[in-house]
Amino acid sequence: MQQSNSNSGDILRQLVTFAAVIIAFIVNVLSNIFPLNGLTIGSISNTLFKNVLIIPANYAFAIWGLIYLGLFAFAIYQVLPSQRENPNLRKTGYLLTIASVAQSIWVYLFLSRFFIASVFAMLLILVPLIVMYLHLGIGTTTVSRGEKWFIRYPISIYLGWISVATIVNIASALDINNWNGFGISAEVWTAVMVIIATFIAAIALLQRQDIAYSGVTLWALIAIAIKHWENSTLKIVALSSTFLLIAIGLFSIFIQSKKN
Repeated sequence: MQQSNSNSGDILRQLVTFAAVIIAFIVNVLSNIFPLNGLTIGSISNTLFKNVLIIPANYAFAIWGLIYLGLFAFAIYQVLPSQRENPNLRKTGYLLTIASVAQSIWVYLFLSRFFIASVFAMLLILVPLIVMYLHLGIGTTTVSRGEKWFIRYPISIYLGWISVATIVNIASALDINNWNGFGISAEVWTAVMVIIATFIAAIALLQRQDIAYSGVTLWALIAIAIKHWENSTLKIVALSSTFLLIAIGLFSIFIQSKKN
């Protein structure tokens, strides 16, 4: 009886997770085809937030294609009968479902221009992903190749971008509400945020050898540098951070190869 209840719980988790990912994708697609108030997320970023310096160049947002490709792989892999009793997936529970639902809520809030509320929705995406990342032991435990490609890489990439997106979301919400930055220029604040993002990615590399997470940060840094190519300060900070991450990444790969 207990085994039967356990199997039923696992099946429910699998199906709910699968459905949540698909629904989040559909909401994202519809938000671009039939945007609320006539403006897509990209259009709002390019108009209302054109002065928010931390927002990367438009092409950077194409990473959502890779993110959803990974999430589809995760959703399909975890719903397989062979993964029903996977202890790592059991540890994550409904965390991805929470993040997916929060993603849909965020889209609605942002398009409705409830920017402060959208920050809380973004945090509701970020926090479950962080917990999921830690529960999966990414970079600290050995797993099969399938689990690495279909569970760990998708979560690392998704968390990597949401980490960047959270910084952008907060900066945008503060900007639209005329925050004066305590008298510190937007340029300096942007440089500080770039350094913080780089620091977090460097930790992921050094402690967990997580190339996927750090690669996403690298993608964002290059896009920031390209967007602000005429701004020498931001260009230097973004490019320096880029080269630093590359150096740390190469060092991390070298150390890992020595261990193996």
